[in-house]
Amino acid sequence: MQTNVRDFFEGTRDTPLESFHHQIDEALALHLKPHGRADEWDAILAKLPETIDSEALQYPGFNQSVVTVGNPGVDLEEPLGAFKPWRKGPLQIGGTYIDTEWRSDWKWDRIIPHISDLTGRTVLDIGCGNGYHLFRMLGAGASLALGVDPTLLFNYQFAAIQKLAPKNQAYLLPLRGEQLPAFNCFDSVFSLGVLYHRRSPVDHLTELLSFLAPGGELILETLVIEGDEHSVLIPPDRYAKMANVWFIPSPDLLKILLKRAGFTDIRVVVPNNTTLEEQRATKWMDFQSLADFLDPNDPGKTAEGHPGPVRAILVARKPA
Repeated sequence: MQTNVRDFFEGTRDTPLESFHHQIDEALALHLKPHGRADEWDAILAKLPETIDSEALQYPGFNQSVVTVGNPGVDLEEPLGAFKPWRKGPLQIGGTYIDTEWRSDWKWDRIIPHISDLTGRTVLDIGCGNGYHLFRMLGAGASLALGVDPTLLFNYQFAAIQKLAPKNQAYLLPLRGEQLPAFNCFDSVFSLGVLYHRRSPVDHLTELLSFLAPGGELILETLVIEGDEHSVLIPPDRYAKMANVWFIPSPDLLKILLKRAGFTDIRVVVPNNTTLEEQRATKWMDFQSLADFLDPNDPGKTAEGHPGPVRAILVARKPA
């Protein structure tokens, strides 16, 4: 995992991010904690084959639903199995297909028609998991894609993918969004499935604004409920068995919050229900998944009786 950190510092020299290296280094020193399986995971990473590739920075394996890296003739099921659970994908790593918990490609297909062309843009993805969407962003033409996610397992999954990938400009840091400096330099910032995990949604939106360059674009995806600008669900305990869900607004209320945070040109993409086909247990994520979090007698409700998961995409802009 330390490889991810080293690659970031080396790969972002002579870019606008270099001026923030000291602040990021301090954040890592303060917040990065050792993991009990780090030695095991490091040993597995060391044994994975490396891809020898040109520096052309072209990514045919990233511009498709299944992010594909490595030699298809190499079976990597055993070492990659040590990094379970795999949540975001699907992925083809060497000769091993990873059927992840989430069909993250479906979310990407919903997002991409509604946002600015990513060609040549610098992109930040908050709570990016194993980086699936970072690779899709490069495949869509982004010049640099930085992700942050504090879950060390996901950082190791990203490192495994990168070891077999062609040389590229995707980076992942083991940090939370609130631990980042105010970059004010990214062309596009993505926050997908993060807002409802934050105790203060307005603080999160304000942070997202601070990461964007003037005129930059925010792509926000989050749980929503039906209702008007006064409607919000604040679960008294859990939502779909998750204890860390704090705030689920209506799309109209979310538009108001984005405006109050300083965003303009706010658009809502039609919300969609999260289905059992999009999020489910698989061989590569064999724990409980969405089917276990819903009312068995009424899949339109969570196990606690709340409205079932509906997600909306909002696109907004930082004033120029």
